[in-house]
Amino acid sequence: MSLETMQPTAEWDGDVDVREALGREGLTYRVWGADWCGDCREQLPAFAAALDAAGVPAERIEQHPVDEDKQGDGVDEYGIEFIPTVVVERADEEVARFVEEESEPIAEYLAARIAERDERAQA
Repeated sequence: MSLETMQPTAEWDGDVDVREALGREGLTYRVWGADWCGDCREQLPAFAAALDAAGVPAERIEQHPVDEDKQGDGVDEYGIEFIPTVVVERADEEVARFVEEESEPIAEYLAARIAERDERAQA
């Protein structure tokens, strides 16, 4: 099952560093959301456009729709309480997590955390 809100709105013209971080090899994006959710309808289409611009293949984006009681696939396993939530993993290890409302858009928020994590790993 997929989320209509994960259809890109338009072409994304964001920062090159964001596209580079999102498009790094080995990253998997797990997206919890719902088409009935206002925050998801507002935030997920732009995030989907950013993933598309970064060249992230569809097989590395897992969509997990939730019902109005916020129940669905992986909710308990990943401790999902708010939507949208996006978990970024590499080799089954969590690299970054965006939960509902942060101070910046999903793509920029996650890209900064991915870059920070990779910089620490290289140090």
